Amino acid sequence: MPSGQQARAQSAAIRPGRAGPAAKAPPPAPPADPPARVRALFGEHRLSPARRRIAQYLIDHLTEAAFLSITDLAERVGVSQPSVTRFATSLGYSGYPALREALQPIALSAVAAAPDAAREEPRRNELQAAVDAEIENLEQLRRLVADPGPIVTVGRELAASVPLTVVGLRISASLAEYFAYAARRIHPDVRLVTRGGSVAYDALLQSGEAGGGWVLAFAMPRHAKETLAALRAARRSGQRVALITDLALGPLVDEADVTLTAGTGSRLVFDSYAAPGLLAASLLQAMADASPERTQRRLEKYEQAAEQHDFFLEE
Repeated sequence: MPSGQQARAQSAAIRPGRAGPAAKAPPPAPPADPPARVRALFGEHRLSPARRRIAQYLIDHLTEAAFLSITDLAERVGVSQPSVTRFATSLGYSGYPALREALQPIALSAVAAAPDAAREEPRRNELQAAVDAEIENLEQLRRLVADPGPIVTVGRELAASVPLTVVGLRISASLAEYFAYAARRIHPDVRLVTRGGSVAYDALLQSGEAGGGWVLAFAMPRHAKETLAALRAARRSGQRVALITDLALGPLVDEADVTLTAGTGSRLVFDSYAAPGLLAASLLQAMADASPERTQRRLEKYEQAAEQHDFFLEE
């Protein structure tokens, strides 16, 4: 197993996502499509769901929205005027007028290009665009697993850790619950932590005292401070940390011994997790393959119990 520093370097090198360019790299050419140019203004910033609604409205109604007053824009989106101002300043502008000034040339170029655009294929709606973005995340994950070695190695380590603790707080709880539910079918002692604070600390301390060697943590945007505290508690208890996240760098990655990354879909009000979910399933596969006899024995035992107690509908 590579050291934490080596693993983090490997993960950052192959991670699909938002890592910035090298210090002296030339800036990329701006996208020609006006909506894409607007998205580029927002793309380097992790927006909250409320601010994402404003961004999406500006993208979808660019030619009109770029000329609205702050009062009119707030009313159209259904937010307060201070929310619009905070949105603009979060992007680095002095206020909404400065953001509007940046948007207006893009809007005018969209109007000028309208006759040409009308002859092209109809523009994707926002749901299609979200699906396309997730397809790209999956393509990036596909490139990542072209070398399955890191996932196979982590799967082997997690399979050997008894107990194995799975951590997912706030929005990440659903991914952690999925992983823990499936992992219990093939692993003898899986402990799930979905509450932070002292509850997480107690659970992690007990896992370490019981001989647990690894903790698997999920950390999806928006990344919670209590997740960072849980990772630090895991390390203080003597356990190593495997992290599934969308980040290549940052304090969460710094606390992990190994990081596996997958992009999240951020085109809708709330993120979607097709790629992280598939990465979690791939890690479960690696755990199953790491101990095939135990996996088969436990799966057969579970099927017998399911049949005996009539768990499922006949299909």
